[in-house]
Amino acid sequence: MTRFLPISALAGLVLLGACATATPYQAATPDSNRGYSEQQIESNRFQVQFSGNSLTDRKTVETYLLYRAAELTRLNGYDHFRVVRRETDSESRLVPVGSSAYSPFYDHFHLHYAYYGPHAAYYRNPFHRPRVGALGYYDPYWGGPSEYRERTRYVASAEILMGKGEKPADAAYFDAEQVVFNLSGNIVRPQER
Repeated sequence: MTRFLPISALAGLVLLGACATATPYQAATPDSNRGYSEQQIESNRFQVQFSGNSLTDRKTVETYLLYRAAELTRLNGYDHFRVVRRETDSESRLVPVGSSAYSPFYDHFHLHYAYYGPHAAYYRNPFHRPRVGALGYYDPYWGGPSEYRERTRYVASAEILMGKGEKPADAAYFDAEQVVFNLSGNIVRPQER
């Protein structure tokens, strides 16, 4: 048991450190669902997507998407690609911050609050039946979070159409070789373990 404790603590620190960094340029896994993914629609048409975590900004997510589109174009033997449709979705949520963050599963004031708050016997209505599955009483003035922080996660997706030969003069077309060359300095790959 004593040998197991340091190993599990070290594993917990590694997982905590992995959660505290922006999503690197990597293939998405079924577990994390963060990174790039693609779906072939036709022989020269793909749906490409890059999903970042809440520490990855919008510009990085869109840059990684464009880089993956160019990389995929080169891997399939094409020279340029056209962005047929492109969009970036955001998912925002508020999370409590600080040491007084509210948790419905753990009440720091269990002893005193049970005697003097809405859980006290004199405070309850004996004819009131709580809903089935309710977590208990909620008091908006006691023990709630004092501060919130907004976390936003971005998902960029595009449908691309690949082609061979010289790139057309239209702005919707990208030369895959030039995109890879110009954006490669902005790409952060996962660290080797």
